[in-house]
Amino acid sequence: MIVLLGPVHPYRGGGIVSFNERLLKALQDEGQEVMVFNFKVLYPKMLFPGKSQITEEPYPLPYESPRIIHSFNPFNWITTGRKLNKISPDIILVRYWLPFLGPCLGAILRRANKKSRIICIADNIIPHEKRPGDKPFTRYFVKPVDAFITMSEKVQKDLRKFTAKPSKLVPHPLYDAFGPAVGKAEARAHLKLPQNEKIVLFFGFIRKYKGLDLLLTAMQELKDVHLLIAGEFYDGKEGYNLDGQNIIDRTGFIPDKEIPYYFGAADFVIQPYISATQSGVTPLAYFYEKAMLVTNVGGLPDLVRNSGVVVEPEPKAIAKGIMKLYEKGEAHFQPYLKEEKKKYSWETLAKTILELAAAPEPNA
Repeated sequence: MIVLLGPVHPYRGGGIVSFNERLLKALQDEGQEVMVFNFKVLYPKMLFPGKSQITEEPYPLPYESPRIIHSFNPFNWITTGRKLNKISPDIILVRYWLPFLGPCLGAILRRANKKSRIICIADNIIPHEKRPGDKPFTRYFVKPVDAFITMSEKVQKDLRKFTAKPSKLVPHPLYDAFGPAVGKAEARAHLKLPQNEKIVLFFGFIRKYKGLDLLLTAMQELKDVHLLIAGEFYDGKEGYNLDGQNIIDRTGFIPDKEIPYYFGAADFVIQPYISATQSGVTPLAYFYEKAMLVTNVGGLPDLVRNSGVVVEPEPKAIAKGIMKLYEKGEAHFQPYLKEEKKKYSWETLAKTILELAAAPEPNA
């Protein structure tokens, strides 16, 4: 049996939640029995400025997912660890994306049965937005873990600052659970967008490190291109001017069923990040075969190659990069997108987890 420590439904889809649910399906496809220790309390309010962490949409999961973990109650960590010890799964799979969770997850894992192999999928080791305690929390977390999977060279290098334990780099698989691609005309009609305008897409949670402010400044030089912004503010709207004539403001939570329309409506996807490890928007763009502009930070350039353009994270370079996308045209990028997307497989990730769990311990 495999037990995942991480959020799934009823937490809202997107990012970590959608990844977990899709990965569990891939593990089931490999013949594995899976179970989730879900969170009953994930983020305190100070770490979650969005409107709600929970969705009311029904979504029956094909596995047990009791809401057990409380992220900042130490007494809960002890009882949760004991429950995990009692189940004694073959593999404990744990997601790590925020040092805040280090004490919670580290304490739970220390109480797991020693026969269980602990595999961590590390989205970030050193976070984008640094806070006091980041390094000691991460050191505490990594100690009971047996092996790691990272999804970018940047995270792989960061991991080596904390541990020399076995690790494998597996590219972030494609998000393929939100529905098939929708044609541009249908998508724009559905979203009530102009049919014949140039439209680029900024998609996902809006945080300072994602550089939307740089993109908004760049758009002032691109009067004939419209920017569609689809996502929820996580750092407040201060500092973002959304009043430009070529800005289409659809900020707010985007339900999963609407995702194909937003990607279908766009000519290109823009990721103007100031800092990055990898991005969940990139595999979405690959799945919907949309060429990208990314900035030259973290692991983003390695993910794009010939499937878009790479520019420096400053407004003039971003504006020139968007013009370059239109000069080349959507058709130019299609062969590269179709070829590159073959690399991003959930089967590969699932098999890598099983291989790491089966490998002998280094000192065995």
